[in-house]
Amino acid sequence: MNTSNSVQTGPEQSARTFTQISRTPFISDAVAKHYDSHCSIDSRFRRAARILQILWMRDQGIPNAAVEERGAHLGSYLRADAAESGRNFISPQIHLLALREFLLLREDDAAVDEDRLMTNTLTSMCLVANAFGPLALDTKLATAVFRQMLPEFVHSVERIAFEHSPGRRDDRFLADRSAFDVAVHITTPDGEAGIVYVEVKYSEEMAGPVARWRDRYDQALKEVRLYKTPESVILRSPPIEQLMREHMLAQLSVDHGITPRAMFIGIAPRLNRRADAAFRVYANELAPIDHDDSTRVRFQHFTLEKLIDAIDVAGDRETADQLWKRYCDFQRVYEAALAVIAPKAQCSEPPCSLTNTRAADANSKTRTRKPSPRTRRTQPNGQAAVSDPAETSDG
Repeated sequence: MNTSNSVQTGPEQSARTFTQISRTPFISDAVAKHYDSHCSIDSRFRRAARILQILWMRDQGIPNAAVEERGAHLGSYLRADAAESGRNFISPQIHLLALREFLLLREDDAAVDEDRLMTNTLTSMCLVANAFGPLALDTKLATAVFRQMLPEFVHSVERIAFEHSPGRRDDRFLADRSAFDVAVHITTPDGEAGIVYVEVKYSEEMAGPVARWRDRYDQALKEVRLYKTPESVILRSPPIEQLMREHMLAQLSVDHGITPRAMFIGIAPRLNRRADAAFRVYANELAPIDHDDSTRVRFQHFTLEKLIDAIDVAGDRETADQLWKRYCDFQRVYEAALAVIAPKAQCSEPPCSLTNTRAADANSKTRTRKPSPRTRRTQPNGQAAVSDPAETSDG
């Protein structure tokens, strides 16, 4: 991981971008079983993402869980000794950061599943550590990244906190345990302090379960003045209600003086259509905000590909490449599946027209990228596995 001289602005950097295939490869039961990844309740995206994690583990020489361990029949779980040594993270530095931020120095009453964080390659909590950990360790890099993503709101990044809430179980807020994956403390171009609150999704199906409804939610819905119709049924349905709770929490953090300015953003892979749809449906429930009203907390959503590309352009090519190969290289999943169903087929061309991830994001410039070894041909191995009805929505 690059932790020095991380901000580069030369022509070579401005010419790089990542590309994504146009849709998630469909993984049949036979292909899933071939890669020890068959789970009957997986969505199309999560089924493909699970294979991507297995391929990544094989690249890294990471053993999967033994027979007696949780999720052992799924190759996407790390063996206990590999998990304990931090192999679920992209570097030893990020492993140490995860131990510090999610375990040793976590906030009181934080909802952290240590077993999932350390052993489950699909969990979004591990993605949070891997994607935002390098930024937390290098605020110059973080500044360059967030200036690209939120140029009108971020001048500099001061520090980054994980699994954060301005007030768990506090009646001034939501009187529950709602929290953000990431809180990026920033200085705005106007010199004010601010916070970018972040919710990250990876393989979640966005189907619930929902939080137990509290009277405080009804009060807060009217108090925050964020919604066109606070009584809307949509706001109370999965997965919209989680976004609603967190956005209200962000607004209440401004209203109660935790920070003078805030934004709430969502991040998910472009091919996770359910997450993208949830973000769009939620945004449609929001009332217009006066451009001059700096006290209102705005919502925006970005693709994970855009975040990775921003890290690349900011100068940390190593981290960007690691994140791409680990979480977004679905061209490789296509090739791995094709190698099972048509082992003699040639696979020198992409399955369908590649979509430039920068062009797919609003307010981004289209750029080209030199070919790289991101889509190496993968030869399959492994035995069939059975499905796991106990799998949760977080992978």
